Amino acid sequence: MRKETKTKVLFFVILVGSVCMLTAVVTDHWAVLSPRVETINTTCEAVHFGLWKLCKKHIYIEDKEYIGKPCGPISLPGEMNCSYFRHFTPGEDSEIFEVKTQREYNISGAAIALFSLAFVILGTLCVLCSLKKGKDYMYKPAGMFFAFAGLCAFISVEVMRQSVLRMIASEHTIWIEYYYSWSFACACTGFVLLLLSGIGLVLVSMPQMPRNPWESCMDAEPEQM
Repeated sequence: MRKETKTKVLFFVILVGSVCMLTAVVTDHWAVLSPRVETINTTCEAVHFGLWKLCKKHIYIEDKEYIGKPCGPISLPGEMNCSYFRHFTPGEDSEIFEVKTQREYNISGAAIALFSLAFVILGTLCVLCSLKKGKDYMYKPAGMFFAFAGLCAFISVEVMRQSVLRMIASEHTIWIEYYYSWSFACACTGFVLLLLSGIGLVLVSMPQMPRNPWESCMDAEPEQM
């Protein structure tokens, strides 16, 4: 496969990974938490949240088959109440966010996710600069930026995973069941694609290895574009 073809494939993968990570950052379906249904003809409270806000949904339960099962699914009709976390909107009533120590997890996850997007922007600028000048010497720093973006995305995913586990384990919450939703899947996809494509772009941008042991990298024939 030619170097130009490899580069185009990597650019496409980077684009998909960047879109996935951006989608994960701006949406709030990282995880869904719910209590266990104990009685019927009453409402139960399921929540979904992301990096920036948490949404509670009050779902009316009237079917006996839901007793002993988690409240939900979240797609059932019900009254929705969303609030941004207090550390992003000072002074706002944050009773919806019942575990105060949880803020540190979301601050960390959100900040690291923003670092990931910043690295994506830097890598994109390097690629655009390289394409404008018709040279590929900027592909190596671009690949490093994209790989760093993938690492930051991975850390953000792990922080949010620990956040969910802590909310479930806390005695101050009613939620005992959880599952990770599509925003979390987007973040996982983003970190895998950005990390692997970033490393691949660095490798593609390196000089062609010599075919014979007595040659140096400078003596090797240039790779066909």
